[in-house]
Amino acid sequence: MGKDTKGFFRRKWFLRIISLILALFLFMYVNGSKSGFLRQNTRNNNQSSALMSNKSVTLRMPLDVTIDNNKYIVSGYPQYVKVKVTGPSALATTTSNTQNFKVYADLSDLTPGKHRVKLKTSGLNSELTSKIEPQYINVNIQPRKTITMKVTIRLSTRDLDNGYKLGRPHSDIQTVQVTGSRDEVNKVNRIIAFVAIPHDAKDNIARQVTLQAIDRNGQTLNVVISPTTTNVSIPISAGSQSSSSSDSSSSSSEESEETKSSSRTSSRNDSSDSSSETSQSSSSISNEDSSSNSRNQ
Repeated sequence: MGKDTKGFFRRKWFLRIISLILALFLFMYVNGSKSGFLRQNTRNNNQSSALMSNKSVTLRMPLDVTIDNNKYIVSGYPQYVKVKVTGPSALATTTSNTQNFKVYADLSDLTPGKHRVKLKTSGLNSELTSKIEPQYINVNIQPRKTITMKVTIRLSTRDLDNGYKLGRPHSDIQTVQVTGSRDEVNKVNRIIAFVAIPHDAKDNIARQVTLQAIDRNGQTLNVVISPTTTNVSIPISAGSQSSSSSDSSSSSSEESEETKSSSRTSSRNDSSDSSSETSQSSSSISNEDSSSNSRNQ
């Protein structure tokens, strides 16, 4: 029986069947691994394509102006500009989130006056391209000037409706520094602290007021004032109307007392006069009686 079993495993058809089964298993295994590899490659290729595709983002960036701020004042340029950044999607997204570059105008070699300047970028990745809007700006460069001026307090009204009176206003800052372009600073006529006074105010007023630089026509000028605010205090007291009312009432009472006193004096004089007349009449009567008696005798 053992010889028959060994002969069975040694027969050619049995070995062929075993070989076929092993071949099928090997084929299925190779195909499965290849499909998985292809799927992985496809996924990786898609991700790489997504990362390498171009993307455009538009950013609002602050504009830097390069100039010696101790000598010059620049006006006329916008505070922000738009920048369209284009490049690989990952880089464009990162740049949009971090904004790790700047847009600037180099004015360091320019003289005072009006100029047209091209804007540039700095710190942008070399794989990215940018387009600035606007590409050019107009600037006005003027020599810087600083002066010292006295603070003037201006009140909205000098008269109150309730008879109260405004006292002399006081500012805790007497002088300020005014800085700007030479042309603009030369136009400054006054530095004012404007205080609005309620018409029915009865108590002292204390306000923190923003200072303004104005020209001879009352127009506000574009200059820098340091410090920018001041504390203003205004005393308020009872006006002349109240005191005049009390004076008139006291005068009336005094006149009344004088009138009563005069009446009492007049009545006393009248009564004394009538007594005198009565005594005189009695005397004359007695004299007449005496003379009559003497004649009869």
